[in-house]
Amino acid sequence: MAFLAIDFETADYGRDSACAIGLARADETGILSRTSFLIRPPREDFVFTYIHGITWDDVAGEPTFKQLWPRLKPHFEDIEFVAAHNATFDQGVLLACCAAARVKPPAAPFRCTMRLARQVWGIYPTRLPDVCQRLGIPLNHHEALSDTLACASIMVRALQKKTGY
Repeated sequence: MAFLAIDFETADYGRDSACAIGLARADETGILSRTSFLIRPPREDFVFTYIHGITWDDVAGEPTFKQLWPRLKPHFEDIEFVAAHNATFDQGVLLACCAAARVKPPAAPFRCTMRLARQVWGIYPTRLPDVCQRLGIPLNHHEALSDTLACASIMVRALQKKTGY
């Protein structure tokens, strides 16, 4: 049961403003691979630098989402689902970036580890730092790869609990 955990960081309020992405392929045995990319968003104005530390200067020479898509697309192949913490946000960013790039979005369904943490362990609040602290998962919050690895770890633990691994 392979899945892909993802996390986006955005530059501004537009869902098409992805400036970083983390990806981790995993299954019920653990994390199988990981990677991350900086992305040049469509606008130079960064509203959320104070959250993730990424500036226009960091991404000005990076590929746009459209240019990066050929490298991203294979990660979405041969998976059962995409996992994200607060999946509504990351799915919205992915769909907006795909629409802006005029590429077909991946068909895999999304599963939310925020909701999963409530259902499986009864964790409240379910912000990523809270869930990671409760489960003992390392986290450098708002760093795309770290958030992705944390999300993947939450899903792996839930799958192991469900299947008895």
